[in-house]
Amino acid sequence: MSADDVIQAWDQADPTSIHPLRQVSEEAYWDSGRAQADMLATVIPDGAKVLDFGCGDGRVAIPLAALGYEVTAVDASQRMLDRLADRAPDLSTLHATADGVLNHLGRRKMDAIVSLAVLIHHDYKDSRYTISRLRAATKLGGILVLDWPVSDQPTEADSWIGVTTWSRQQQADACAEIGLEPVDSGLPWGVYRAVKAGS
Repeated sequence: MSADDVIQAWDQADPTSIHPLRQVSEEAYWDSGRAQADMLATVIPDGAKVLDFGCGDGRVAIPLAALGYEVTAVDASQRMLDRLADRAPDLSTLHATADGVLNHLGRRKMDAIVSLAVLIHHDYKDSRYTISRLRAATKLGGILVLDWPVSDQPTEADSWIGVTTWSRQQQADACAEIGLEPVDSGLPWGVYRAVKAGS
């Protein structure tokens, strides 16, 4: 699945198809975002400038802002950003891909970037490219929290809702090339510190 295919599918999807908790209730869906924001707060410094890449309708971005972070919510789907704006009109949003993030930020760098339920849906090439662009938007020593799972039997997603997994070696090689140092966090996602590439 190319990045464009995934973006188009998410943009057209019914909200109940996007997250399983929406089939339970809207309250369960939003409660899960608050719980994830609380977990993220254990690795992101207080008051940090945080970019939520692939923010969707703000399930995590909105509660992160409520915790005092300076949040920029980014999505390639304008439909998702419109839903977010309906719920949190004052939250800063950006309609962009990873390249658009870099163009928007210019020389500014983020303290932390969060990308949950995004990379798992893209193929290896697009995931690696997106991760490299997100790393470039993060200041040295900054934190990246990425849905970048490893598996003993790695596979590429074959549909917009499929899951791509990486071998440990694939991920270690990509981290060294991109400039990411894994952080032991106990969180259900990969947590990385931005370092110089090749270190």
